[in-house]
Amino acid sequence: MSDQSYYETLGLDESSSFEDIQAARDRLLTQHGEDSPRRQAIESAYDAILMERLRLRQEGKIKVPDRIRFAEKVAETSASPKPAPLASSPSWLGQLFDSPDRQDVIQPAIAFSVLALLGVYYPPLALAFGTGSTIYFLNRKEHKLWRAILLTIAALVIGLTLGLTMGQLLIPQGVELEWATPEAIASLIAFFVFWLVSCFLR
Repeated sequence: MSDQSYYETLGLDESSSFEDIQAARDRLLTQHGEDSPRRQAIESAYDAILMERLRLRQEGKIKVPDRIRFAEKVAETSASPKPAPLASSPSWLGQLFDSPDRQDVIQPAIAFSVLALLGVYYPPLALAFGTGSTIYFLNRKEHKLWRAILLTIAALVIGLTLGLTMGQLLIPQGVELEWATPEAIASLIAFFVFWLVSCFLR
């Protein structure tokens, strides 16, 4: 049976709207009551027309109104118009920040506190463990290993740069603690940056 025959079965033509097709189907099904072969022909014609229109829509040959494509959307009936949205940040920036729960803040805090104490006496070893821990905490959020590695490297560079700068500034100022070497201060600052990145980025 051709497409035209399907339309003729429902008493329609190809210019009929989706609502016309549904209304014709419902009307004819009611009209033919217990006539099973006729009802089956009506259902087959209706299904064939819908499948043909779906194919045409996928090929971009017909445009379907938004209210049909998104039927689950309920029309908003607000009395006052919505205020214009404020300028939003770029999407990649929004995807970078995380809103951690308490557990996601406490676990890295404990891990990096222990490593920071180790870093006072063995900075290179502690930083190696800190780098691995940061990659682990970031990767477990979204399972994006390369992103976690890049963020960790950035945190390491920022942390060490800040730490060494602060260490160089504090040591000449007369801070006299036996553990307060520029390397130890740099590792402490690096662990703080590691903690921030592990908790609030993803």
